[in-house]
Amino acid sequence: MKPTTQRSLILALLALLMVATRVNHWAPIPDASWAVFFIGGFYLRQWTRWAFPALMALAVAVDYAVITGQGQSFWQHYCVSAAYWFLVPAYFAMWAGGLFVARNYSRSWRTLALTAVALVASTLVCQLLSQGSFYWLSASVAEKTVAGWAANYVQWLLPYMQTAATYVGIAAVAHAIVVAAVKPTTANADVAKPR
Repeated sequence: MKPTTQRSLILALLALLMVATRVNHWAPIPDASWAVFFIGGFYLRQWTRWAFPALMALAVAVDYAVITGQGQSFWQHYCVSAAYWFLVPAYFAMWAGGLFVARNYSRSWRTLALTAVALVASTLVCQLLSQGSFYWLSASVAEKTVAGWAANYVQWLLPYMQTAATYVGIAAVAHAIVVAAVKPTTANADVAKPR
């Protein structure tokens, strides 16, 4: 399979995963958005200039469709404030984590450890930007204190980290299966390399 075809397929799968899970943040199947951006950074690094904005636009479009589909104004919704736009750097933190892993990728256990560290670091920054901006900029939080912010940060960090780790773990297992199934040769060596 050609690298462009591989990237197109991965982008389509990531978009489908985000749409399927982002439509209801409280569904039994949790929102995969953070993991989508991390995985996107790993596989789509050569398409970062347009793939990241495309997935970001998709995330906003899904939010808009869900909110307006409930008969509410997008701009008046609880989750939409000046803080909403901090999702761009927050999600890029996840993307950057995937980019870091791709740049340091090798078929070894070292990459697995590197992925775990990058995922934790990316999630910490993503949570800091998304939760911190919501806490400090949104009118939805009445009393703002450093202690309240810290408690809220910690309260939501583990669930978001678990969700991202679950999806990235599934992607890592799928990646390992594909790499093991395809013997790297000159004709198909691109399958083993992140794009």
